[in-house]
Amino acid sequence: MAGAHDFDLEKNPPVAQSVADNSSDGAVPGESFTYGNSLYAKIQRLAGKLNIEQRGIERVPAAEQTDTSVFNIGSMWLAANMVVSSFAIGVLGKSIYGLGFVDAILTVLFFNLLGIMTVCFFSCFGPFGLRQMVFSRFWFGWYATKGFAVLNILACMGWSAANTIVGAQLLHAVNNDVPGWAAILIIAICTLLITFAGYKVVHLYEYWSWIPTFIVFLIVLGTFAHSGDFINIPMKAGTSEMGSVLSFGSAVYGYATGWTSYAADYTVYQPANRSKRKIFFSTWLGLIIPLLFVEMLGVAVMTATEIKDSKYALGYSASGNGGLIAAVLEPLGGFGDFCLVILALSIVANNCPNLYSVALTVQVLSRYAQRVPRFIWTVLGTGVSLAIAIPGYSHFETILENFMNFIAYWLAIYSAIAITDHCVFKRGFSGYVIENYDKPNKLPVGIAATLAFAFGVAGMVVGMSQPWFEGPIAKHAGGGDIGFELGFAFSAFSYLCLRPLEIKLFGR
Repeated sequence: MAGAHDFDLEKNPPVAQSVADNSSDGAVPGESFTYGNSLYAKIQRLAGKLNIEQRGIERVPAAEQTDTSVFNIGSMWLAANMVVSSFAIGVLGKSIYGLGFVDAILTVLFFNLLGIMTVCFFSCFGPFGLRQMVFSRFWFGWYATKGFAVLNILACMGWSAANTIVGAQLLHAVNNDVPGWAAILIIAICTLLITFAGYKVVHLYEYWSWIPTFIVFLIVLGTFAHSGDFINIPMKAGTSEMGSVLSFGSAVYGYATGWTSYAADYTVYQPANRSKRKIFFSTWLGLIIPLLFVEMLGVAVMTATEIKDSKYALGYSASGNGGLIAAVLEPLGGFGDFCLVILALSIVANNCPNLYSVALTVQVLSRYAQRVPRFIWTVLGTGVSLAIAIPGYSHFETILENFMNFIAYWLAIYSAIAITDHCVFKRGFSGYVIENYDKPNKLPVGIAATLAFAFGVAGMVVGMSQPWFEGPIAKHAGGGDIGFELGFAFSAFSYLCLRPLEIKLFGR
């Protein structure tokens, strides 16, 4: 625990360590919010008095990196994935792709193991004191990073909307008198209250919130197992089976890897000397346990809809995932309804990273956006999420499937370029001059990364399989979606070829 003279996570170093910035509005980003009479400075000082995190994308100084708990890292992802959204991913195996039980389970296993690797890897960059999108400047340059920031904003907003819809389905299943839009509003406001306060409160909430949700999922598992309604749907064969596995795998991968573009945001207050190995494996455990458990539970419960006119089929038809889980918990009566409410509110844990990180990502777009405090962007992000979720409530499955594939595509390309640069050109963590993070003329130009991204998109297009387009390579894979695999390969190879030319021409 920090002593009386240590610095709180959300506070800033003493005034004596700061120098007033008379060139702007007097409030010094990254050092102190003590100086200045501007509206920005006054708002930040008020936030400090209310224990709201003041810091945005400025580098976190060593004096503030006092989050010494390794469990804080893993619990963050344990809570964020021990949610009903993970259950909904498992359900897609049968509802959209028509897979049997064993093949769906194996797809969940292997594509999750693949998807979480990049989240674990990028979490290791947090102790440098820079948020994920800010650190991306070392790989993509000052200007190209803004393009990735736009994609990340879309991802955060889409995640938030999709998750909120799942929670709203549950609340509607408990009480049909609660309309979808009202249920969405309830979940969105609960999420806002936590993310508005910042890093410390988000981590505190995630530290504990997984426990009641885990207990409820155990109750769902026990009740369903006792019912005897599980059906071992047989595995199919042939090219159509291959296509279904690859497409479902793309959705599973997209969900697992979805945290990649803001993984480092949640380790920036870890000490700079924190073991990279501890961060990696804490993140790995925090991700793999809930993803496998909850998604496989979704796969298992969905098999019961094979029973003609069963309560499972009727519940799923009426209220989606909420109706399906409600059918499982029906024998428990009022206690079952209580469990559904707990699961609905678990969405808050899943949405906290999205709404917290979207505010930080917006600040990357311009200096002007950075002058708007982080917590104000959080409020605006919540409003946008509501505008997406409410109209999309009745089209959830289609939205979820398409969105997971979008996530898988762009994050595979992002990861390919970043990992290639880190391993080949930076040659490890010692290859970064962190002080250059906000100096455009000392960062990569970004031409190689931009062209590599374009090649990655080309790979994505020839391998994608969507209702509105099927790539030529996907056709030979039984209609399976291999867009993210080809996007990764195309972008990594092209970056290997282009980056040396960029360094030779521009010297950086």
